[in-house]
Amino acid sequence: MLTELFTFWQAQAGKLGEQTLQHIGLTAASLLLGVVIGVPLGLLLTRRPRLAPWVLGTAGVFQTIPSIALLGFLIPVIGIGWKPAILALFLYSLLPIIRNTVAGVQGVDAAVVDAARGLGFTDTQVLTQVELPLALPVLLAGIRTAAVINVGVATLAAYIAAGGLGEFIFGGIALNKPAMILAGAIPAAVLALLFDGALGWLAHKLPASLCVRAKCCY
Repeated sequence: MLTELFTFWQAQAGKLGEQTLQHIGLTAASLLLGVVIGVPLGLLLTRRPRLAPWVLGTAGVFQTIPSIALLGFLIPVIGIGWKPAILALFLYSLLPIIRNTVAGVQGVDAAVVDAARGLGFTDTQVLTQVELPLALPVLLAGIRTAAVINVGVATLAAYIAAGGLGEFIFGGIALNKPAMILAGAIPAAVLALLFDGALGWLAHKLPASLCVRAKCCY
């Protein structure tokens, strides 16, 4: 099996590189979109908690829809290719990002927030210079979860001609070739670990840097 797998990788090295780049592109684009939309939504919910059940409930509904079904629903609306794939992955990334943003900000020690307000900080300054830096580890944990989910779900993008490592996986299933399945599945697993590791490193480095700049740890 291993010999067959390495032989396949060697023969399809160019295709493997192309699919890997496509997979990274789908995951990164959808994750970036999830952060751009999800983090501000989460911050809004910390100021408008009455909206939380509606927003989190809607995001949760998207999370419960089977990924292949969601892709199928999107095809009549925006066709096939990378657009419905990125949109579907974006919808899957929303719940962990929004939920962890809310949990992170709400988990900040109330005494620290009160001290900042006592120093004359505005609500915006409290959010950006105190709450957000301290909430960042929890927020980034949500982004890490979304990244790992998206790497896995992105394999299904091959069903709608969006490329990615799913092409090898589904080709192997159709042809009953385990080595071909592994040729796509192993790189996808490695990508998930790399995304998680990179975001984990960021979660370790960034909060301390922001705290020093904002002087919220003193």
